[in-house]
This record gives sequence, structure tokens and C-alpha cells, in this order.
Amino acid sequence: MVTAPTDQPLANQIHGLLLAEVRRRLFDESVPRLKKCLSLLSEAEIWYKPNPHANSVGNLVLHLCGNARQWILHGIGDQPDYRQRQAEFDEAGPLPTDQLLAALDQLSEEVEAVLAHLVPHQLVLARQVQGFNENTISILIHVVEHFSYHTGQVSYYTKIRKELDLGYYAGKALDVTG
Repeated sequence: MVTAPTDQPLANQIHGLLLAEVRRRLFDESVPRLKKCLSLLSEAEIWYKPNPHANSVGNLVLHLCGNARQWILHGIGDQPDYRQRQAEFDEAGPLPTDQLLAALDQLSEEVEAVLAHLVPHQLVLARQVQGFNENTISILIHVVEHFSYHTGQVSYYTKIRKELDLGYYAGKALDVTG
């Protein structure tokens, strides 16, 4: 159980807990899982599309990078929005795996730079991103759940292609109750 320090104002506690959770879900879970899958798949597997309505793993990585840049770097960090969303899905590849891994590393650094400068009162600021009226909290939740969703797709595909357990919870007692 996570407990918040009681000597800080509530807004600071919420700010600290929220950003710690965003970092954990993005940088400790999703990005390492994506990188693990990319390291296990060949370039042909990374760029495989089973049908015209499906996305390849490579497309999903590009899409996640584009989405996080637009929502966090632009939406929260006020950086220019250069996203060309459809290009993320139109890319047929194969782009080298190292390029996708580097894109995830660069994205992590850029997102962390924005998070590091985010102060408590900014969590409730109204912002417009991708045509939606949001606030900073909703943007952070959106990016985390979006990363988790597509990381699950990439993980499932990798498990099918490689017939293996990815070991995300190796050594953890997940049957503990209470």
C-alpha cells in the first residue's frame, strides 16, 4: 500500500503520487515491455500486418510516440505540434529496430523533461490537444492508458509469434491476497 506524506498540502501529495504513477506505468512498465518485444521480434515480424485493417508493431510504436508527443509535449509542455497521425499508420517499414528503440528512448527523455517541470497547480489547467478540451490530469491518464493498451497488443502479438511467456512478473508472488 502506498501512503502519502501528511506534512505536505494535499495538492502537493496528489501531484507527487500522480507523477510517480505516470512514470512507473510509462517508464518502468510500458516502455521496457515494448523494448523487450522489439528485441525478440525480427524486422519482418515488427512490420507484419495480418490484414489491411490491422497495424504492425512498428506502426504501434510510431503511433505511441506521436500520441505522447502531441498530448504531453504539446498539450502540457506547450511545444509545437508537428504530428502527422496518419503517417504513423501508413509507414510500411521496415524501419530498423534500433530506430524504433531510439525513438522510445528519446520520447522517454522528452516526456520526463515535461513532467519534471510540472507543478501542482498545473494539474487542473484546461488545455486543448488534438481538438479535445482536456486538463493536465486527463492528458496524463490518457497517455498512460493509451500506452498500456497498445503495449498489451504488442505483448500479445509477441507471445503468439514467439510462443513464450514474456516474464513481466517473473519472481513476483501474484497469488497473494488481502
